[in-house]
Amino acid sequence: MNHETPIDLTTAQPYPALDAYASDEAEAPPRSRRKWWIVAAVVLAAALIAWFMFGRSGAADPAADARAGQAPTVTVVAPGRGTIQGTITATGTLAARRELPVGSVGEGGQIVRVLVEAGDWVGQGQVLAVIDRSVQTQQAASLGAQIQVSQADANLAQANLDRALKLVERGFVSKADVDRLTATRDAANARVRVSRAQLGEAQARTARLNIVAPAAGLVLERNAEPGQVVGAGTGVLFRIARGGEMELRAGISEIDLAQLSPGVVAMVVPIGTDKSFRGEVWQLAPTIDPQSRQGTARIALAYNDALRPGGFATATISSGALVAPLLPESALLSDDKGSYVYIVGAENKVVRRPVKTGLVTAEGIAVTEGLNGSERVVLRAGGFLAPGDKVVPRTAKPAATS
Repeated sequence: MNHETPIDLTTAQPYPALDAYASDEAEAPPRSRRKWWIVAAVVLAAALIAWFMFGRSGAADPAADARAGQAPTVTVVAPGRGTIQGTITATGTLAARRELPVGSVGEGGQIVRVLVEAGDWVGQGQVLAVIDRSVQTQQAASLGAQIQVSQADANLAQANLDRALKLVERGFVSKADVDRLTATRDAANARVRVSRAQLGEAQARTARLNIVAPAAGLVLERNAEPGQVVGAGTGVLFRIARGGEMELRAGISEIDLAQLSPGVVAMVVPIGTDKSFRGEVWQLAPTIDPQSRQGTARIALAYNDALRPGGFATATISSGALVAPLLPESALLSDDKGSYVYIVGAENKVVRRPVKTGLVTAEGIAVTEGLNGSERVVLRAGGFLAPGDKVVPRTAKPAATS
């Protein structure tokens, strides 16, 4: 077959053959084409991921919808009204409700026996420790003998007076002698009473050498040992929890303290255990610490061996009930004008509603003013909305109330 060679008229030179161009293209490396294929695949994968995350989820971004000129979809709830049980959580230290410090009240001496241990239950008047009384015993014996001497003198004086009275009628004894003998008899009887009083005093001093429990209760501390010399200035030898009653001294903020009153129920959980114990607030501090801005609530607890004085515990205190709508924290907004929520009103337009909040619970925050519970409240994305915006509401379940 004959082929014609094209001629360039401006240069009078033949054009390169078309086959030369085709061979150059065929010899081009495939690296650039492979790179374009990889870029196209990455873009396609990113588009698919974006479609799955945003296109199929149904969750609307109000700001994006607004930019696109579409009504954003928002989640709303009609909270209703329910009984909300308010609680206050506080921590504190366990202690005896009434702690009785016991020491030596007598003239003291050397301890010869200790009859109780920490953790023992004791009754009122029970002897806790005995102090040596050998000297006091001899003194009491001496005073007992002195009583006998005084009594013998009194008996003799009475006999002399009786004989004198018989001789007065015969004139052998004068009336002055009778008066003198009467006075002697009276003085002897007085000495008997003095001796008896001195013996009673010595016996009382001896009895005070025993260290006794002033009331029934649980022994918390024992600081006495045999051989120890004690006296009035020695200090506390035993500590007793009267009746075994315990308490939690919980630190509570002054705001929460104002919501409490004696008699409210509290559940106490000691640190390191999952057991809870029922108690009652029996006293509220009349003052507030100026540094911590806290007061003390004293929660009475019955005896239990798991309640150890000095340990820490957590208390959940009932602070009363309130009938009100309950909203999650995400639905509540605030600015310089105060707290507010967005509600979806007529024609699905957003309306700002000022509110006041009350009790804070694990389920949400109580709204005490501003809502009756039937409104459609925006739960999320309130920061992207403005009053008058038109939205597409999607209803969610209301928060649970107790």
